[in-house]
Amino acid sequence: MEREREIINFIEGQDIDLRLMEETDTDRIIAWRNQEFVRQNFIYQAPFTREGHFHWIETMIKTGKAVQFMIVRKSDKKPIGSVYIRDIDRIHNKGEYGIFIGEKEALGKGYGTQAAQLMIDYAFRQERLHKLTLRVLAENGQARRSYEKAGFVEEACLRDEVYLNGQYKDVIFMAVINDKKQEVSQ
Repeated sequence: MEREREIINFIEGQDIDLRLMEETDTDRIIAWRNQEFVRQNFIYQAPFTREGHFHWIETMIKTGKAVQFMIVRKSDKKPIGSVYIRDIDRIHNKGEYGIFIGEKEALGKGYGTQAAQLMIDYAFRQERLHKLTLRVLAENGQARRSYEKAGFVEEACLRDEVYLNGQYKDVIFMAVINDKKQEVSQ
């Protein structure tokens, strides 16, 4: 018999903590996602709306197909971004990782790497996933280095995979595999 997943609301880190995203975070997330420095790194760059966010909550978060946390800086308790696992597949025990830092002054400080490490641990321990994947634009070297520091490994480069701002762009697929045998049943 499969053990029920424990719902985690808070994950403590070194310089950041993760707290479960709430509907009251909607306006902040929309504002962050619509900033050019954030949006330019997403594969889907259409403007982010309240309706879109509430649709995400209803169809992904509430159904268990996704889990999303806010990244909160410990020093001043300020939310600085968000991290999530989407398209959680319980048959193949995998999901897709995503992150964005929404406060420009928080970029380049290692918060993204710490958030990725915390989410990898969460994915393997709490969600019992075997594999966590991500997609990143090949030109986003800073994000790729952060993912590598957290433990992700490049698996493939898809050339001319997306068409953004009048140009075809390459997309890198990265993943981390849970090589520790987690006990699945009790």
